[in-house]
Amino acid sequence: MDKYGLIGYPLGHSFSKTFFNQKFVDENIDAEYVNFQIDQIKELKNIIQDHPDLNGLNVTLPYKTQVIPLLDEIDEDAKAIGAVNVIKFIRKGRSGKLRLKGFNSDIIGFKKSISPLLDPHHKKALILGTGGASLAVFQGLKHLGISSTFVARQAKDACITYGEITPPIMEEYTVIVNATPVGMYPHINECPDIPYDLLTPRHLLYDLLYNPDETLFMKLGKEQGATVKNGLEMLLLQAFASWTIWGE
Repeated sequence: MDKYGLIGYPLGHSFSKTFFNQKFVDENIDAEYVNFQIDQIKELKNIIQDHPDLNGLNVTLPYKTQVIPLLDEIDEDAKAIGAVNVIKFIRKGRSGKLRLKGFNSDIIGFKKSISPLLDPHHKKALILGTGGASLAVFQGLKHLGISSTFVARQAKDACITYGEITPPIMEEYTVIVNATPVGMYPHINECPDIPYDLLTPRHLLYDLLYNPDETLFMKLGKEQGATVKNGLEMLLLQAFASWTIWGE
């Protein structure tokens, strides 16, 4: 039986484990997906040694960056983002040396999810937040021909602050992506501090969150006529992308 898995800490309930094991049952695939909760990234070596039937891994917090030095190769997008969430196991022959190659499927999921909503006037985007997810969003939008500016709570290089979002900026930047946890359950009455009254039907608001289904960020955007979407499809598409990467 082939084996796939997830490394991270803590793991608790895992979307990936539920998704893949259900997929294996539904499609009669002789495989199993296992959670590997590890205290330190150096334990990855032991996991690989103890599970010779392991064919691929997903990586979640806090190891998306820490795992990179342990890999033999890294995809260009993952390198640009500085984070890996998929590891492909490459073996040449039965006794060939194992090589590990890192990818970032968040960028794939995000691009495929947002692209059907884009119109020609969507040329510039504000990315709310500066964490790892925001870097995947930046790279994905770049692939789609959209230039982006990061928004942070405090002044940083290559960022603007929420207080600097002026009416001209709102008019020019018609794509706004929430890559922060603000508004996630149970804090459903919170939202990023942008001037919602300046939103129009020309705006597209994309929230990487998916719990609740409609965040306050999305609700306030919809009230202004903006197109809105949550991150559930992105989550599913990045899982599909993991399976594709492992099978290539």
